Amino acid sequence: MFVSTGGIDFDKEKPSILLMHGSGLTHIVWSLHEQFYASQGFNVLSVDLPGHGNSEGPSLESIEKISNWVKSLMNVLSIKRIIIIGHSQGSLIGIDFASRYPDLISSLVLVAGTYKMPVNQDLIDYAEAGDEKAVLLMMKWGYEGSKAFIGGNPVKKIINSSRDIREILAVDLNACNNYKDGKESLKKINCPTLCIFGDLDKMVPLEVGNKMASMIKNSEKKIINNCGHMIIFEKAFEMRKTVKEFLTK
Repeated sequence: MFVSTGGIDFDKEKPSILLMHGSGLTHIVWSLHEQFYASQGFNVLSVDLPGHGNSEGPSLESIEKISNWVKSLMNVLSIKRIIIIGHSQGSLIGIDFASRYPDLISSLVLVAGTYKMPVNQDLIDYAEAGDEKAVLLMMKWGYEGSKAFIGGNPVKKIINSSRDIREILAVDLNACNNYKDGKESLKKINCPTLCIFGDLDKMVPLEVGNKMASMIKNSEKKIINNCGHMIIFEKAFEMRKTVKEFLTK
């Protein structure tokens, strides 16, 4: 299992942040975040989920199984409580984990996520067939300004083979599509929660995000302007400043 720590050794005395990537992706998406949080006095655990990136597979086929995997990771590292920062699918994992293991989580940050994430059937069909059109659709819906990325769109660089699309992305998309307990899970979240949304997000429209935020006790909301679904890339510096203020106040 691969975990990046932002270049700083794990210290059991520090609070620990788990950075949870979205569907089909890897820890690489947090490259603009890892060292920043590590420099602020946190352990950083930026994971590749099973089957993703540098972690051995197979991919886990449900949100609940991924939550259980997070619990196992905490046991291995002797972490008593964790902070979860989840993007997109990672938000579903954070919601599920916080609702089922309230004693194991201290804070939750949901980035471009909501409690239910139905996936377009065309996208699932393309992904299950290993068709590159699945990645193209994700990029089309996921970014407000994809031309702004120096060196090309990072999603296409991570998901770059038919096998990745079929055995990783398709499994993740089905896990999101099949997660039905989100609304009830929101009611069980008791930890401080920050919800971050992009005002131009096509995958999680602002009205959907606002509705979710209103359903979580003890939650705060931050809307980032001129930003789509990939907040972690598009507005990384604004996002991490907001997260730091939330975690350290």
